[in-house]
Amino acid sequence: MHRARQHAETRTRERRHRLAHEAARLMAEGGIRDFHQAKLKAAARLGIHDDASLPRNREIEDALREYQRIFLGQGQARALRQRREAAVRALEFLAPFEPRLVGPVLDGTADSTSPVLLHAYTDDVDAVARFLDEHGIPAEPRERQLRLDRERRADLPVWVFSAEDLAFDITVLPLHALRQAPLSSVDERPMRRASLAQLRQLLAEDEIAGYEGGLP
Repeated sequence: MHRARQHAETRTRERRHRLAHEAARLMAEGGIRDFHQAKLKAAARLGIHDDASLPRNREIEDALREYQRIFLGQGQARALRQRREAAVRALEFLAPFEPRLVGPVLDGTADSTSPVLLHAYTDDVDAVARFLDEHGIPAEPRERQLRLDRERRADLPVWVFSAEDLAFDITVLPLHALRQAPLSSVDERPMRRASLAQLRQLLAEDEIAGYEGGLP
C-alpha cells in the first residue's frame, strides 16, 4: 500500500512538472498571459485532467524563466532591459502619482511582447487621465479587478498607451493602497512593486550581471 501511494505521488509530481513546462512553453511561444488559461490549455494538449496534477502558478512562472533562459537567451534579456529602462522614464514622468512598476517587467519574465505594467496612486480617479491628456498622450480606457486583500476586490480604472514603440498599462489605485500592495494573481501574496529608486538599483544590478555574462 505504501509503495503504491509513493508511485502515485511520483506520477502526480511528474505530471505537474510536464504541465508546468508545457504551460510555460505556451506562454512563451503563444503569447498567453493568463496562468490559468495556459494551465488548462496545457492539460488539454497533454491529456491530463486530474486536478491534483495541475501545477501552481508559481511553478509555471519558474518554468517560464527556465524556458526563456534556455530558448530565448540574450534576446529575452535585451527585451527585458529595454522595458526596464523605459519604465524608469515612465516612473519619472508619472512622479506626481507615486508610481510603481509591477508585473513581468519587474519579475524578469517579460519578453518582446510584454507591456510595461505600472500602478499610479491618487484619490482623484480622473487625475491620471487629465495628466496624460495635458501631455498630449492618447490613452485608451479600460478596467481591471484587483484583490486589495483577502476580503476586498476593486474594479479599477486602467489607461493603456504606446510610447517608444512599447505598450504601457497604468492601473489607478487609491492613495491608501500604497501602504499594502494588492494581491498577485500568481500566488495571491502581496504583489511585488518597485519605486523609481528601487528600479534604478535593479538596473544597476542588471548591468553588472550583463557585463559578467557578456551581454552587449
